[in-house]
Amino acid sequence: MPRRVAQLLIGLFLYGAGCALTVEAGLGVDPWTVFAQGLSLRTGIGIGWITNIVGFFVLLLWIPLRQKPGVGTIANILLVGTSMQLVLGIVPPVSGLVAQIATLLAGILVVAVASGLYIGARFGPGPRDGLMTGLNSRLGWPIWLCRALVELTVLAIGWLLGGTVGVGTVLFAALIGPLVHIALPLLDTRREPREHTSGRPATHVPTVGTAAEPAP
Repeated sequence: MPRRVAQLLIGLFLYGAGCALTVEAGLGVDPWTVFAQGLSLRTGIGIGWITNIVGFFVLLLWIPLRQKPGVGTIANILLVGTSMQLVLGIVPPVSGLVAQIATLLAGILVVAVASGLYIGARFGPGPRDGLMTGLNSRLGWPIWLCRALVELTVLAIGWLLGGTVGVGTVLFAALIGPLVHIALPLLDTRREPREHTSGRPATHVPTVGTAAEPAP
């Protein structure tokens, strides 16, 4: 349990930090961050605080979908945006294409590791992930279709509101899945022992659950 709690908190903090790095890179961000960025520009509220607020309203959509939040769901709403806002206030502006690309890739890598940490802690999905699994459960649509419809919708709205869509958005979409696929088995806290034919216990092999989006 202490390891799981530590993974959850560290993972959520790093998730927000990674998203902040992609924002600082200025080359485009993931769909939900595009949405939060657009709302931030229109309201004047910090993008991190908007991320928390959006997470809360997305959680309300779980009610008709009959989804039940876990501790990790609530922690996600409280910590990811807060971490993003703190890191954005610390990291200096990035200038120059090389520095922007390096910052973007670093942000995507941090988000992937963070996803492995908090998903592997198994305290419940984030509000956005639960929305997609809820749609899948209630409507019978495949997860990929639910994810595509939701993320394309928030991406379009965020872009119309002024959020940054660019090469970073494409790179995030292309890289985050494979990177989380690598990170999650290494950080999964649920491990099942296997027995060798010799009768000696084998090393623990992680059981990989359904990876999330992190995000956010």
